Amino acid sequence: MNYATTIDKAKEWGVSQRRVAIYCKEGRIKGAELLGRTWFIPKEATKPIDPRRQRKLDAAKSE
Repeated sequence: MNYATTIDKAKEWGVSQRRVAIYCKEGRIKGAELLGRTWFIPKEATKPIDPRRQRKLDAAKSE
């Protein structure tokens, strides 16, 4: 399996490197592994839905 770093995925997904690390820490990216201080993410991993954005969309629907 090929891996990417948080920097690679941040560029690919259009989010910050910190946000990708948070996704990894929360277990929202399947197969992500922490080795030392670096997260290794499977290259085929897809961007998880940001729960902050989902709550905002749900609130707008209920109005």
